[in-house]
Amino acid sequence: MDKLRSLEIFLATCDGGSFAAAARACSTDPSTVSKAIGRLEDKLGLTLFQRSTRQLRVTEAGQRYAQAVRKTLMDLSSCEDDLKHLNDSPSGTLRISSAVCYGHLYIRPLLHEFSQCYPAIRLELEISDLHADIIERDIDIAIRTGYLKDSRLVARRLSPMDFLICASPQYLQRKGIPRCAEDFVGHHWIGFRIKETQQLQPIFLPNARGEYIHSELDRSHITDDGEAMAYMCSDGLGLAQLPHFLAKSGLESGELVSLFHHFRPPQQQNGVFAIYPKRTYLPAKVRVFIEFLSAALSTKGEDPYHTWAETWVPLVHFSKNEKPDKQEID
Repeated sequence: MDKLRSLEIFLATCDGGSFAAAARACSTDPSTVSKAIGRLEDKLGLTLFQRSTRQLRVTEAGQRYAQAVRKTLMDLSSCEDDLKHLNDSPSGTLRISSAVCYGHLYIRPLLHEFSQCYPAIRLELEISDLHADIIERDIDIAIRTGYLKDSRLVARRLSPMDFLICASPQYLQRKGIPRCAEDFVGHHWIGFRIKETQQLQPIFLPNARGEYIHSELDRSHITDDGEAMAYMCSDGLGLAQLPHFLAKSGLESGELVSLFHHFRPPQQQNGVFAIYPKRTYLPAKVRVFIEFLSAALSTKGEDPYHTWAETWVPLVHFSKNEKPDKQEID
C-alpha cells in the first residue's frame, strides 16, 4: 500500500474513532485498515492509537501527526487544483523557441495580438537556428523547419516549405533571365550556409520540362543568415533560392522577382513544424498558441498542405510539351 493511501486511512481512523468506521469511509475492510495503521506505526516507531476491546483512542503523538498529515493533504489537494487549473486555462509562462528567420518574419509580428487575446500568458521567445533539446531546456513549443527525428516529441506541421528562385529586377536587367539550368552559367549565386552543420544548402534548378534537379553551382557570395540572403538578393548581388517565408515580403513589394514555379522538397523532409514534448494532457497555453498560429497562417494562404507560393505567378512558365515562355521585366 502506498504512503498516501496509508495517510488517508490514518485520518479516516482518527475521524471515525474505529477501524470499522475508517473501513466504511475508505471503501475497504477493517482488517486492511488495522494492517495499514500497524505498518505506519512500525515505520514511524510511534504508537498512534491506544487499542482496547471497547475503544480506540488517539495518542498525543497520533494527534500531532494527524494535524501535520491533514495540513499536508490539504496543501497537496490545493496544489493539484492549482496545477489542473493552470493546465486547463491559458495562463503561465509560455516558452517559445523559433528558427531565426521564421521567428522574425512570422512569429514575432503575431505576439502582440496573441498577448492581447491571452493576457494571462507570459511570453518568453528564444530565437535560434540551433536544434537544442527542448525537453532539457524546458521549452514548451519550438518552431522548426525540416524533418523531426526525436521520438520523444510531437511535430504538428504548420505548412510545407516551398522554395523560389528569386532575383532583383535590376539584376535581371543587367545579367538576363535564365530559363533553365543551363542558362545559369555565368550568373552570380548567393549561397546559404547552415549554421549547425556548416554545409551549404543544396540548390535545385528546373530543367526544360520544369522538373527540379539537384545542381552543383559555385556560390559567388555566402551568408549564414536567411534575412541577409534575401536582402543581398534584392540588392542585386545575385540569384537566391529562398524559402517562401523569406521571399514573401520582397515579392509583394516588387523588390524581388520569382523566376520559376516553386520547388517543394520530398514530403517527409519538408515543412515548418510546431514541436512540443509528448504528453497526455497538452497545456492550454500550448494548445491556444498553436491554434492562434494556425489561424494566422491561414490568412497568409498557408496550411499543413499548402502555401501561397503555389499560386504565385512566376516570370518563366514551363509546359511539358512546350518550350519555356517568359514574361518581360519592367
